[in-house]
Amino acid sequence: FASSSRLAQLNRERDAEIERRLRPQLPSSLPPEDEQIVRQSLNNRGFLAKAAREQVSAQDLSRLRPSQWLNDEIINFYGALISERAAKFEAESAEKNTSAVNGHSKDQGKSKSTGDDGNPWKVHIFNTFFMSKLQELGYDKARLNKWTKKIDIFGKDLVLIPCNLGNSHWTCAAINFRQKRIEYYDSMGTDRPSIRQALRTYLEKEHMDKKSSPFDFDGWVDYFGEDGPQQENGYDCGVFVCQTMENLSRGVSLPFDFTQKNMSYLRRRMILEITNEKLPLQRP
Repeated sequence: FASSSRLAQLNRERDAEIERRLRPQLPSSLPPEDEQIVRQSLNNRGFLAKAAREQVSAQDLSRLRPSQWLNDEIINFYGALISERAAKFEAESAEKNTSAVNGHSKDQGKSKSTGDDGNPWKVHIFNTFFMSKLQELGYDKARLNKWTKKIDIFGKDLVLIPCNLGNSHWTCAAINFRQKRIEYYDSMGTDRPSIRQALRTYLEKEHMDKKSSPFDFDGWVDYFGEDGPQQENGYDCGVFVCQTMENLSRGVSLPFDFTQKNMSYLRRRMILEITNEKLPLQRP
């Protein structure tokens, strides 16, 4: 007989599959006009895209061809696109709310994201070097307080951290302030509690540095996304991380809206988004 834990796992998988089927499915390919843009970008030896402080060259972009492992440049650039989209949505929402208060809008109260409508959350994304510095050097020695001189992470809904594990695998960690969770996602299904513990230590030290008081962990829990989409090869982990960040940044909970079967399409779409230097407000 199956153990109770195995039955619980089977029930979770069943529920996740039902919810996944109820959600809109991703397309299998880009529209012809967008596919033409993708081909032009891949054939452009002088290609260069910029977002915030990040940039992607033609050589970097080629990492999004089939069966290629993504590098720091692609993942950091995609993170910058997510951050810019979140900041733009936040600014536009604030402007709409101000207009509503002043009596110039009929949409008072409608511009605020509820967290389950697919609109961008208030997000900060650390780059791919953050976790290694935190774990190898520690908060003080790595001077991580300097990384947030102009940012109050405690005013965000979510902090995302792409993790490079020994230059052999990409995973994603998150500090979810809305749900009071320190989260970890791995497309190969391995939990690493040490990463969540490192983030707890980070929160303690960052709060003391910026707020001069201990961080209140009351109600906070650790969370491992064991039912997250799993890769079926050794090279798509970077795409899984980018799409995990994209889903989380819009408040989408597991099951996410992608699986291994979507990787070919998502690689092409990421090329399009990098070329356009922006992400759509919601999934196409």
